[in-house]
Amino acid sequence: MHERLVRVECYSGYRADESPRMLILASRTLEIASIEDRWYSPGETYFRVSVTGGDRYVLRHQEAQDVWSLVGYRAAVVGQFPEMRPLVRSDGLERKLP
Repeated sequence: MHERLVRVECYSGYRADESPRMLILASRTLEIASIEDRWYSPGETYFRVSVTGGDRYVLRHQEAQDVWSLVGYRAAVVGQFPEMRPLVRSDGLERKLP
């Protein structure tokens, strides 16, 4: 995945841009439900966040340039085991498909 510049609205406590609260991707605004992890690199802070709906993103904040980028994404798993639905074959018999 190539890094993509994004807009992020943050909570600013004792530090500027202390933690992300909203992620703006194109025309969509996603509320950050939780910060799952945070780690530091010289001049950069990374956040693994989950948004309302369950998708997860890894965001990087380059502090000197005050630039946010999207460096990772994982979609929420809707259902681990899909429900079985009947399939009626042309011969009239039913069988289950995932």
